[in-house]
Amino acid sequence: MAIIYDLRLMSLALLMLASQLNSGSAAVVVYGLRANDLTGDPLGNKPDPYVKIWCGGAYQETNHFQGNSDPTWDQTYPFSSCTSEDNLQLEVWDKDVKYDDRLGSYSGTVGTGSKNSHFSVGKGKMYYSYDVN
Repeated sequence: MAIIYDLRLMSLALLMLASQLNSGSAAVVVYGLRANDLTGDPLGNKPDPYVKIWCGGAYQETNHFQGNSDPTWDQTYPFSSCTSEDNLQLEVWDKDVKYDDRLGSYSGTVGTGSKNSHFSVGKGKMYYSYDVN
């Protein structure tokens, strides 16, 4: 009788675990962020760039670089609530004392697997990659 009870508990635990799994969901990791030829202000100053990232209702922000037209962010940005059908949005900003300036943006649906891509930011380009696990 105890064996049957233990099997019932194990079956219940497996059913509860299976109900938490969603075959369409996956963790997305954004990485490989870098840009080149970013422009600064009209006075000719180099930008102080940073990137805002949204995916699956979550938000992260990179650190900013002081006076750098060709930044590279070595960090990874995991989004555990992002799925392969969610929207990924990246915005490149120039940090200023009073009001930051948006330099460019990208928005698109997360696919499956891995992706390496780029988008235009004025005369420059922003590169990014992601993996869907």
